[in-house]
Amino acid sequence: MTPACKLLSTQKIAFTVHEYEHDVSAKSFGLEAAEKLGLSVHEVFKTLMVTDDKNYYVAVLPVNHQLNLKKVANALGCKKLHMADPKDAERLTGYLVGGISPVGQKKRLKTVVCESAKVLNKVYVSGGKRGLDIGIDPNDLVKVLGASFADIVDG
Repeated sequence: MTPACKLLSTQKIAFTVHEYEHDVSAKSFGLEAAEKLGLSVHEVFKTLMVTDDKNYYVAVLPVNHQLNLKKVANALGCKKLHMADPKDAERLTGYLVGGISPVGQKKRLKTVVCESAKVLNKVYVSGGKRGLDIGIDPNDLVKVLGASFADIVDG
């Protein structure tokens, strides 16, 4: 049981576990998850880390979208953000890239979830390791993370 699953269980938040065989040659972890789980790319969300070089933040967005750094900076009240180094993301979350869950990270970081999640009954995010996703009500996700919804993607 990953830290993400443990936290959700402890908080008594309903979630479902979806495992698949991770292909090491997959170019996109998120698109691979959607394909192997038979889900729409609008339902499967990736977890990205951004920084202003002082603080780190987490953005959760659909796997088929690009993060808009200006929009996410605005949503978080920052001047300018850039993508965090993958090594920093792994160190701060306790998860490996490709399996970084927004839930159960070592250090709780301010998080913003793409507002497109609001219209879905369930979103799928990494469960804390490659080949493991969890399905969760987006409102429960925002609640457990102390996050907010915002427009953070291009387009």
